Amino acid sequence: MTGTRAEYGLMRWLMHDLAEDPDFKLQLVVSAMHLDPDFGHTIDLIRADGFHVDAQVPCLMAGDDNLSLGLSMARGLQGFTQEFSQLAPDILVLLGDRFESFSAAAAATALRIPIAHLHGGETTEGAIDEAFRHAITKMSHQHFVAAKDYARRVIQLGEQPSRVFDVGAIGLDNLKRLKIPDVVQLSEDLEFDLTGGFFLVTQHSATLEGGPPTRGIDALLEALEQFPNVKLLITKANADPGGRAINQRLDAYAKVHKDRVYLTSSLGQQRYLAALQSTIAILGNSSSGLIEAPAIDVPTINLGSRQAGRLRSRSVIDCAEESHAIQTAIEKAISQEFRASLKSSTPAYGRAGDAVTRIIEQLRTVNLDTLLIKQFYDLQI
Repeated sequence: MTGTRAEYGLMRWLMHDLAEDPDFKLQLVVSAMHLDPDFGHTIDLIRADGFHVDAQVPCLMAGDDNLSLGLSMARGLQGFTQEFSQLAPDILVLLGDRFESFSAAAAATALRIPIAHLHGGETTEGAIDEAFRHAITKMSHQHFVAAKDYARRVIQLGEQPSRVFDVGAIGLDNLKRLKIPDVVQLSEDLEFDLTGGFFLVTQHSATLEGGPPTRGIDALLEALEQFPNVKLLITKANADPGGRAINQRLDAYAKVHKDRVYLTSSLGQQRYLAALQSTIAILGNSSSGLIEAPAIDVPTINLGSRQAGRLRSRSVIDCAEESHAIQTAIEKAISQEFRASLKSSTPAYGRAGDAVTRIIEQLRTVNLDTLLIKQFYDLQI
């Protein structure tokens, strides 16, 4: 199941390899942001990559508040239950921590469908996704985590160590397997010249923080006014409470700064990685700034609390959502001294991955007849 552009980009090679393997039959369920024109209708990208979509589960409500989130979850639970009942998969593969993934996990639990969960054990203390992720862990039966620290945390939640596999961050497989365009090709593809230098910006809503959801993006845009010669490649926010408000602010900003700003709902994984590889720095609060960017020595200015708790690399500069603090962080990130220091560092998630192969090895050998029965693993204290 996939519900967002980012999650699909991470799972693309896993889906590809499962579809190509004669031991598996891939069934693809597409939901949430992929089906919404306001967020790029990215189901079109999935189909363009050659994947057959077996089922669609619309769930997003039109609102931008917590009530809409709850109603979207309820709608998703109903839709996933109906579709999973028809498809009858042997196992459901889910990645991450979003509300639609939680709804899919709950539907699978009710239907006695085992779940393989990717990227469990992580923490994002500033987002409601934190609770969804750990709840999905408790509904899951195999756990493919991105680091040893996260494996320990999944075990701490009572999961059997024999079912927890440290496969690494699956997003790093893209750096190894995708042919990534250079900045000249990227500029031609977007019909927007980025060859003179640009910042890559993605700012999502921090759903557990108080205050207006646009506070972070307002501070960031104010700080960026101090660097007028650097262009901005901006991807819009996710469908979280407050996400539409952020996107409205970005639409208004891009309209006024047409020569400087390229704003899009989705770049697609290949173009996004091209942007990440060529950018001066990535700004905002996207997880890619903590996982993929450090692997290629790109500085990250990580704003606010959304990613609080995740492993940090030397290339990550944590920063308050205040314009002066952001300006100071940008100045550090673009300094030659800071950039030179990254070459000798070891990123927290490594530099290149082979997670897909490791995941498929485990899926190939798992005993589906006994997978549903779990025993709680008690830590010896």
